[in-house]
Amino acid sequence: MAGGLRVGDLVEDFVLPDEVGVPRRLTDFLATGPVVLFFYPAALSRGCTAQGCHFRDLAAEFGRLGAHRVGISRDVVARQREFVQVNGFDFPLLSDVDGLVAERFGVRRRLAPAALATRRLTFVIGADRRVVEVIRGELDMTGHADRALRVLASVVDR
Repeated sequence: MAGGLRVGDLVEDFVLPDEVGVPRRLTDFLATGPVVLFFYPAALSRGCTAQGCHFRDLAAEFGRLGAHRVGISRDVVARQREFVQVNGFDFPLLSDVDGLVAERFGVRRRLAPAALATRRLTFVIGADRRVVEVIRGELDMTGHADRALRVLASVVDR
């Protein structure tokens, strides 16, 4: 989709392998609550580690809102597994090696080195598969999780 997904857009379902190679479907996550889908450029890099660790550290807050945290990058499954193991992540990291899902969400850079081929964007997706919020900020490693929590708190029935 040119320009990427926007608030209110319907998200097309997709399947990608997680960090242990298990195929994971977006609609399976959405069946039990909203999803905070965050795209990051490169597993184990300094910025992406800071971002992932902040999502990890806010597990209780996301849990209270019934939200799933799911990360996606173009890293291979083995690299995602190492990223999870090194940082103790308690959420899945999906491997979008060919960048097709990134392309659909509008976060793929065409003329960039592999490590920078994915923009850092976060999508808050409601259980109805509609985009509730798009969070931008290439250099704001902790702001994505913080903003997602604020958005979720304002829309999730408690």
